[in-house]
Amino acid sequence: MLVRRIRANPRPWLLVSTRRLPWHQRFRSQFTTAPLASSQTPTYTSPLAALASDLDRLAPRIDIDADQIEILGGPKEFYETLKKKIHGGKRRIYLSTLYIGKTEHDLISSIRETLLHNGPEFKVSLLTDALRGTREAPDPSCASLLASLVAEFPDRVEVRMYHTPNLTGFRKALIPKRINEGWGLQHIKLYGIDDEVILSGANLSNDYFTNRQDRYHVFSSKPVTDYFFQIHQAVCSISYVLHPSDVPSKFALEWPASNSAPNPLEAPKKYIEAATSLLLPLVEPTPSQSSPTTSTSIYPLLCHPPTLNNELPAFTALLARPIKSYTFTAGYFNPHPIITSSLLSVSALPASAPGIILTASPYANGFFGSKGISGLLPPAYTHLSLRFLQAARGKNIQLREWQRGIVGQENGWTYHAKGLWVTLPREATSSPAQNKSTELQEKSHSDAVESSEPSITARPSVTLIGSSNYTTRSYGLDLEVGAMVVTRDEGLMRKWKREEEMLLGQARVVDEDELQKKERRAGWRVRLAMWIVKVVGGAL
Repeated sequence: MLVRRIRANPRPWLLVSTRRLPWHQRFRSQFTTAPLASSQTPTYTSPLAALASDLDRLAPRIDIDADQIEILGGPKEFYETLKKKIHGGKRRIYLSTLYIGKTEHDLISSIRETLLHNGPEFKVSLLTDALRGTREAPDPSCASLLASLVAEFPDRVEVRMYHTPNLTGFRKALIPKRINEGWGLQHIKLYGIDDEVILSGANLSNDYFTNRQDRYHVFSSKPVTDYFFQIHQAVCSISYVLHPSDVPSKFALEWPASNSAPNPLEAPKKYIEAATSLLLPLVEPTPSQSSPTTSTSIYPLLCHPPTLNNELPAFTALLARPIKSYTFTAGYFNPHPIITSSLLSVSALPASAPGIILTASPYANGFFGSKGISGLLPPAYTHLSLRFLQAARGKNIQLREWQRGIVGQENGWTYHAKGLWVTLPREATSSPAQNKSTELQEKSHSDAVESSEPSITARPSVTLIGSSNYTTRSYGLDLEVGAMVVTRDEGLMRKWKREEEMLLGQARVVDEDELQKKERRAGWRVRLAMWIVKVVGGAL
């Protein structure tokens, strides 16, 4: 099992041992059943203030105005917004992504045009994953596409490729390229231009620009953009640098002597130690944080296995607080055991907060119809959904599957969104009339679960957005970045409600009976493949 002992105090996001993989089950009781401990005599604290107190001990905080956050609705709007901001860039572009599609010449042309329209002080920094970015080599690949940009602007464009320390030696030689990403990736998605940054789960390829649904938050804030640029730069400094080359693949990867860590393929343990020392200061909470100065606060979250993770403690701290309702979504539904425990606990008696789990239908899974072992993934995720529903018996939880057409057919979409929306109890400072109206609104979320209707009237005041799929793999193998955003601004709550409803509008309720039908059951090949991946150290 991919587990590791974690120190609860004073830094619960720091995993102290590097001899085993993350997370030890004792962590579950510390963060999923109760808020962070306090020795003070209990007094009334507003729900948002109580949550902020917990989060202030887990992550740095950046206060911004609610109108500095824009929520995009779909892939086309995401691509149009990204290109518009790239064309308007005056100082910098930094893009962290799993990969850039090997045929994304239009996106590269946009970056090229912006470089030509600006002076030599304009810089571009691109970060991708080394395994995914070179998979097709020596045929055209993400790496060969980006090498052409470096060749044209060698002093102004830098491309870095992160390589996991978990795939080395014989294992690296034996695992097929098509599935080697199961041993760890650079999974961060940060798209920064000047003083704006887009946080998303979307990569940069054609399907993410046309027919793959994700989530996208645009933060127009210099402090927020600068903070995530620090993370981007730190990861770049522990990654390979890409150079153009005359070899058939058109690129070469080099490990600079100036890097902040040794080569992960040559000294993986020392690499992990150096990377931890580099990234730890970026996730440590600000000492003696004062009360928020604006309506909205952002708590940046980082996962660098096997030593750093402040996202999982933030997730469990949130659901350990009294809440009215939640919606949790993941395109690849295989939540980490601690995530599962939190979701089940908050919807069990006595709290029994209504919860909606939103995931991809097999017909909206990006691996639907794939050849080889990857084609077994959609039924594997169905099997995991069934196991979750069996564990959720008697709890106030509903599972819905998102579908828009069928993958591979005309007008077929895939579902890749991930995140959490949480509605907290209302602040006691509201007037009696407002409180009564709000109670009626919030009740409709529970009614929506019971009636299977997608409309949700309760307004979430907290969301979690970022790259993580919240799986054992995410927290045990992949490099992830996200943010928990907390607000008391009604306008931003309404935006989150519309985003939530938009995604639920393409989903329908499924139950155990449906998932146990012959055409939905996972066969022996699926279960065998899941077992083999686990045995050899990978994860879904």
